[in-house]
Amino acid sequence: MTTSLRPELLKRYAAIARVLARHGGSELVRSSGLSDVLDDSLRGDAGDTGEEMASADDADEPDLADDLERLGPTFIKLGQLLATRADLLPEEQLTSLERLQDDVEPVPFADIRAVVERELGTDLDQAYASFDEEPLASASLGQVHRATLHDGRSVAVKVQRPDIRDTIAQDLEVLRTVASFLDEHTDAGERYHLTDIVEQFERSLIRELDYEREAVSLDQLRDNLDGFPRLTVPATVRDLTTARVLTMEHIDGHKVTELSDVKRLDVDATGLLDALFHAYLQQMLADGFVHADPHPGNVLLTEDGRLALLDVGMVVRLESSTRERLLRLLVAVADGEGEQTADVALELGQPTSYFDEERFRRDVAELVGSYHDLPSHHTAVGGILNEMTRISGEDGVRPPPELTLLARTLMALDQVARELDPTFEVDEVIREHASKVMSRAMWRELSPSLMLQTLLQTKELVEGLPGRVNRILSSLADGSMRVRVDAVDAERLVSALNRIGNRLTAGVVLAALILGAALMARVETQATVMGYPALALVFFVVASVVGFWLVITILRDRG
Repeated sequence: MTTSLRPELLKRYAAIARVLARHGGSELVRSSGLSDVLDDSLRGDAGDTGEEMASADDADEPDLADDLERLGPTFIKLGQLLATRADLLPEEQLTSLERLQDDVEPVPFADIRAVVERELGTDLDQAYASFDEEPLASASLGQVHRATLHDGRSVAVKVQRPDIRDTIAQDLEVLRTVASFLDEHTDAGERYHLTDIVEQFERSLIRELDYEREAVSLDQLRDNLDGFPRLTVPATVRDLTTARVLTMEHIDGHKVTELSDVKRLDVDATGLLDALFHAYLQQMLADGFVHADPHPGNVLLTEDGRLALLDVGMVVRLESSTRERLLRLLVAVADGEGEQTADVALELGQPTSYFDEERFRRDVAELVGSYHDLPSHHTAVGGILNEMTRISGEDGVRPPPELTLLARTLMALDQVARELDPTFEVDEVIREHASKVMSRAMWRELSPSLMLQTLLQTKELVEGLPGRVNRILSSLADGSMRVRVDAVDAERLVSALNRIGNRLTAGVVLAALILGAALMARVETQATVMGYPALALVFFVVASVVGFWLVITILRDRG
């Protein structure tokens, strides 16, 4: 690692080492040798970040979210990802990360203007009729300003922070190097494959930095939810959208976390939540395209009583086989079937060398049973899935990234449900809508092209069937039918048995030579060499050569 550290990034490595040490990873840092590698930097001047960390060391209870915020935007996003990984972090740190706020000081308007004009290739006044200098929101990657188009439409313009890509590129380089080092030098790295987690994070962050991709996701989500009149998604203005500038319809409303008690009385919360969960089941089980960040801050109650979904930078795409397993998992959890839940979780996950199946099945059954005993409106499916990822990590099953993100999605939906209607029964909605959504999806997949392909394959099978049956019956009749079973590699097995037999034979011959030489050494004879019987000495020499050859072959073949 010492040869791969760029000098200008040493301070970032040192700051990360401090965060690891402050939050339960001190032994990890020491055992890996990371502290030795960074010793000079850790003791030296670590810059502003290092001074902030040092002063924070005096705190009685260091907060992981605060430390990640000090490290900057990349680590704020990393904290949001880690908040979904109950298999990696203890409960108290997950709780800390849930409070992590992606809300930072805004960029000066002159810098925002420069980014917009450079990206759109025109003056700000030509692109927009008006553009508010004060941002509506300021996050780690970008900030949102309200504007008006020349045709009178009110829009929200999301502008990426200047130089944020260079900052993230450097931070990702640091994270990759540290993760690789820990994977090679620690048990935790071997168990959790930290490099894979960093790669997943890097892919997610790169996608989130591409606003053109987010615009495509917004349009696709809007189309997919067209059949849900109680929900809305802002439309994009593609002519004023680039990789760093996203222009979309501005939707007036209130965050569900900011609704007054009087406002809640005027809302059909049950109907809105039923539509919201139904829509997400359709995304997960039918569309395979899921808006993965519906936390209460991204869900607005509009003036006309609908729910608006914002910020589609983070999405999950699910294969058909994954969607089917996910349906079985959700239904098993909702029905309180612990054994079936464990079966599906094992199909989705990847057992490691630390896997303890008996313990895993017992822990999952206890988890599902403990939640199922609660009243229906207390059942949080997202919480169950999140807890299941924790159990998976402890018992040696590596959950797929899709499952951890879906757990986060469902936890966010649970939070929205608690804000609007704490008595809402999530498991009832899952049981009511899941099978219907999946059935409609299966019928929808029966397209004319798929049916034609199936008919052609069936035709080919039927045409070739008589000849194949005739050949099988002929082989049975004349006794020439053979069944091949590739249970083991027969050639390697025979070769190994031959080597074992040869070594046993050589050992017997060696023992006979030694015994014969010892007996003949006691027989008096005139033929001697250095005072020993010549024939006995020859036997000893041959025995030595055979023994040396036997040892060499055993060592060469690793026993």
